[in-house]
Amino acid sequence: MEILDLKKLIKFYPNKISREMLTDKPEMRVALMCLEPGQKLAPHKAPMRLLMYVVEGKGTFTVGDEIIEADEKTCLPCDPMVQHGFTADRGERLVVMAIVTPVE
Repeated sequence: MEILDLKKLIKFYPNKISREMLTDKPEMRVALMCLEPGQKLAPHKAPMRLLMYVVEGKGTFTVGDEIIEADEKTCLPCDPMVQHGFTADRGERLVVMAIVTPVE
């Protein structure tokens, strides 16, 4: 069994989002994204189910037409082909774990 210690996997880059693929299997992909204040993942669409989990920090999330301010321990589900993205715009770092599963 694989254990993912997020405390050891979190890392930040000053000029770009840190994106670490934690697991990449056909039935589930898990990515860890670490943003410095001001960095953002532009809203986009994907043909998969998604759960965005805020591990650390605060930020603003887009899910469809909704704009949501979220902080640690918040989960934001997103259906396939719904626009989604997030920004570290609350004056602190933001760490998001994205869990993606295929649509059956």
